[in-house]
Amino acid sequence: MQTDFEQPHIRAATAADMDAVAAIEAKITGEAKPAYWRDTFQRFGRRDDRYFLLAEDSAKRVLGYIVGEVRAWEFGSPPCGWIFAIGVDPDLRVRKIGSRLFAAVSTRMRAAGVDTVRTMIARDDELIMAFFRSQGMMAGPFVQLEMPVDGGWDDGGAS
Repeated sequence: MQTDFEQPHIRAATAADMDAVAAIEAKITGEAKPAYWRDTFQRFGRRDDRYFLLAEDSAKRVLGYIVGEVRAWEFGSPPCGWIFAIGVDPDLRVRKIGSRLFAAVSTRMRAAGVDTVRTMIARDDELIMAFFRSQGMMAGPFVQLEMPVDGGWDDGGAS
């Protein structure tokens, strides 16, 4: 790890940043999804209760991103912050970029009046699990459930 790495600047994303975000995601997952990120920006980049933040260096190179929102009252939950996407260029990990992004979005969510931040991750994604735990997150009071939409139930003739 380099010790002379400059601390990134955290700012709100713009539509022009989506190609850089898609490029980071492609490095992480191996799948390029530029249309997905343009759509995500349209939904989450332009409202006070939604956050799409970037970390960039002094050369204006995007190093990472985080996306979240304040949501309220699903199944009795009081308003809380939700983080549903975070990514850091894999070549730049272990430099606290993700931690700075997490702190920045948490600060904005706190200013919006919430005192809890939640996320949902794949059980076997050890890297992202370790990251969120290093930020102080732990299992919460809710259990995620799922089933295939063609689960075989009787739709009561609704077709």
